[in-house]
Amino acid sequence: MKIKKFSDKPSDIESRIGAKPIVCYPNTNIEEKNLNILHSAREYLIKNDEILIPPRDAKTFEVKSGEFFRIESVEGPQVGDLNLFNLNNFEERFYSGKTRALYGTHLSVGDKMFSSFPYLRSLATITWDTLDWYDYDGDGGSVHDVIGTRCDPYTSKLLNNNDYHYCCHSNLTRALVKEKNVQLDYAEKIVHDVLNVFMLTGFTNDTKQYFMKASPVRPGDYLEFFAETDLLGALSACPGGDCGSEHSSDVAKCYPLKVSVWKVDPKYINHIKPSVISNYNRNHGID
Repeated sequence: MKIKKFSDKPSDIESRIGAKPIVCYPNTNIEEKNLNILHSAREYLIKNDEILIPPRDAKTFEVKSGEFFRIESVEGPQVGDLNLFNLNNFEERFYSGKTRALYGTHLSVGDKMFSSFPYLRSLATITWDTLDWYDYDGDGGSVHDVIGTRCDPYTSKLLNNNDYHYCCHSNLTRALVKEKNVQLDYAEKIVHDVLNVFMLTGFTNDTKQYFMKASPVRPGDYLEFFAETDLLGALSACPGGDCGSEHSSDVAKCYPLKVSVWKVDPKYINHIKPSVISNYNRNHGID
């Protein structure tokens, strides 16, 4: 809802609200310069692994630096919540907020997924998107957002006073516990704000609230990534299905999602180096 206004308008209101917007973080220095190489390498991909994510559940998968992975719709329209970790250090994980600040509210081909402080490096680059034709619709909606954090049982409890255990937050937590032997308390703490794969979202024009619409994804559509370091991925098949009605319940029709991992002969990507962590000295002005 809109914020209620209690104060009087100032006499110089026009000068205060007339400023032109400035992009906070121009990203020209991190523009993906290897996209042509990656697109050429795609012609030589060999499938290395494949897993199926059941509806209202999550699974983990591993991708080595220099490999590609795809998230694919296989049976019906379904959105997914993606977490990415450094395979060898779970403290380094996807930083949705900084990625959003660098690229915008929704990601597509050429955009990078940056990791958390103090590492701040690209974990993966999006190399192909079969939904890139969607662009932004008349409501300002688009796909693959880094706005929404993930559906979770705490917000469900707050708004609906129920204990629902198959939200994406719980699904991702459960996958880390069951498949990677992570302690429950730690697993929940390291599950982080997601990339909402295939989800169609935006902000309403009047109240500026986060909205969702039925995803345009159909079987055969996929989002593809290139791993720039060794990764652990965790993907939840959202209980909202295509998120055209509601989530955090068993009401919506849900389908599985497929994750496939693809390797390529290093000769096709030998000019691309693994990403490196930030070289900021971390002094923070303290002598």
